[in-house]
Amino acid sequence: MTSLDLVPPLPPGGPDDVDGLIRFDSPLGRIEVVSRHDAIVALAVERDHHLPHDDRDETPDELVHAARRQLQDYFAGVRREFELPLRLEGTPFQRSVWAALQQLAFGRSTTYGLIAAAIGRPQAGRAVGGAIAANPLPLLVPCHRVLGRTGGVTGYTIGSGIPTKQWLLGHEGIVYRSGPMPVD
Repeated sequence: MTSLDLVPPLPPGGPDDVDGLIRFDSPLGRIEVVSRHDAIVALAVERDHHLPHDDRDETPDELVHAARRQLQDYFAGVRREFELPLRLEGTPFQRSVWAALQQLAFGRSTTYGLIAAAIGRPQAGRAVGGAIAANPLPLLVPCHRVLGRTGGVTGYTIGSGIPTKQWLLGHEGIVYRSGPMPVD
């Protein structure tokens, strides 16, 4: 289950209000998964040896354990889809972009412009990029599968940035351009 519409919004609380918290090693570095009220609400890949909740003890629950197992299966090459309840809090525009990302299958890519067109906002390619950068559940909502209009890796804010995105694209067998992009 990964539909944004299946899990109701969170009750009031702050970003430190979590039920489950787990960290584990991956080919991308340490990953942290957070659950709250029966849904996964955050996933982070370490950046500069830091994770958002490094100052907190782990509080594993069954949901974050399931997320860890599914992510480990993904990295091992035996899982292509995630079956977890997800909750993404954001603007209606962000939620529409994230819903479009969820339709993108393992090993498939798209562009910012094609997502903008798919959500009925064909001139909003840059805004799509902003929504993708704000994705609180990278990997589970596959923002790494989005390329620039010429098929190049244009940026990534997760983990080590572009090298992380390139690793994920290679893991899924997605062909992308590297090096300088042609000038129009």
